[in-house]
Amino acid sequence: MIVGEGERNPAWGDALARFDRQLAARGIAEKTRRAYGRDVGELAAWATDAGVAPEQVDYRFLRRYAARLGGGAGEGARRALSPPTIARKFASIRAFFRQMVERGELEQNPADLVSHARRRTPLPKALRTDEVEQLLDRMPARTPLEARDRAMLELLYSCGLRCEEVVNVDIGDMDFDAEELRVLGKGSKTRIVPVGEPAQRALERYLSTARPALLQTPTEAAMFLSKRGRRLSPSDVRRRLRTWLRHAGLSGDASPHALRHSFATHLLEGGADLRAIQELLGHASVSTTQIYTRVESARLRRQYSRSHPRA
Repeated sequence: MIVGEGERNPAWGDALARFDRQLAARGIAEKTRRAYGRDVGELAAWATDAGVAPEQVDYRFLRRYAARLGGGAGEGARRALSPPTIARKFASIRAFFRQMVERGELEQNPADLVSHARRRTPLPKALRTDEVEQLLDRMPARTPLEARDRAMLELLYSCGLRCEEVVNVDIGDMDFDAEELRVLGKGSKTRIVPVGEPAQRALERYLSTARPALLQTPTEAAMFLSKRGRRLSPSDVRRRLRTWLRHAGLSGDASPHALRHSFATHLLEGGADLRAIQELLGHASVSTTQIYTRVESARLRRQYSRSHPRA
């Protein structure tokens, strides 16, 4: 919530406070909630200056606001923001008015009609199956750091983890008997995911000899340790992945998230249900997971073009 907006306009202040409480109740991270609050707070300030209450906002008003963000001429014009930035702000605004609709304060979401403020999400970058095998199978495990990296990247791909999730894995999160991993995801939500055999073998090898060699504090709970015996950071993971991509002769610009995208894409190609992939990825809504149907559709179109005699 934008500080002071409630003092200028109690209606907007109350609406912003309710919005933030509902986001918190859904387990949305504080950093994300602040970003939403800033985006909607800027709209609230502009609407307050125009004498418009939250329930009075319509799509025409929002179109004028979008034009202002884009640097359009007229009263209140400002430096133009990029289309992705405008799209991000309207995603926050759309969520704000969606909650007003859910509470019965509006009949429809006025932001849904501002189509030019929507951004088509780019297809996620994913490695091919043979590229993942090339990356992981060429990784040695001769030293403690090599064994750590092999186990870490095997786990990233095997479980479709976010970079932040893999560095937050603790020793007690892995259940080898059940072949499962407990993952702390976004919004402090926990999910249980299966772990494949190659990842289990890499983890067992790492835990038996490599991690004890890196451990400096007996009470350290982190699964993956730096050479100083501390929990790794996301930047450490990104740096190590770039190193091993080059070692495997692959493009070094793939991020750890590319392994997560590869995990989901390969599951879909193998016939996995979209709802199951949603649960494995820890997506709050299946609409987030549906981007992978576009990845699969693009793959099918390529195969069609290569194979059909009248494509």
